[in-house]
Amino acid sequence: MNETLKTLETRRSCHKFKPDMIKKEELDAILRAGTFAPSGGGKQSAIIVVVTDKELRDELSALNGKIAGAPEGFDVFYGAPVVAIVLGKKDMPDHVYDGSLVMGNLLNAAASLGVGSIWVHRAKQEFEQTLGKEILKKLGISDEYEGIGHCCLGYEAEPPKEAAPRKENYIYYI
Repeated sequence: MNETLKTLETRRSCHKFKPDMIKKEELDAILRAGTFAPSGGGKQSAIIVVVTDKELRDELSALNGKIAGAPEGFDVFYGAPVVAIVLGKKDMPDHVYDGSLVMGNLLNAAASLGVGSIWVHRAKQEFEQTLGKEILKKLGISDEYEGIGHCCLGYEAEPPKEAAPRKENYIYYI
């Protein structure tokens, strides 16, 4: 089996990360892969905000957890030292799909490099809150962007689980 297909079949969500920061060259390669995701009309409507500052990362985790109704103190980012937040430009009709493809590229690129990852939702709600808006303002990003997802990245603290069997009737031929 070729390496791409092997990566696609073996990638799993990481639910426990080591605190170690991932290597810059690995992070850069993962982020670059995200920028090569297909996009509607080739418009590249998504952007990626990379959070490596632990204090800000913890604030975002707390806000996301509050939105999710998670117990106070629960880290919805599972200890990941890097959170790459994908946003899509709201006025582009395909922005959610474009951002989702960026997320897929990030997750699969991470797996190909031996870096753990997980997609955490609620970015849309997060960036509708004051903290999310303040982050964008600091970066000079207008509020014309909507949160798509958080790609949490880091080294896995425990081995990934085996894939669940694929469901029956997943594929139909005509």
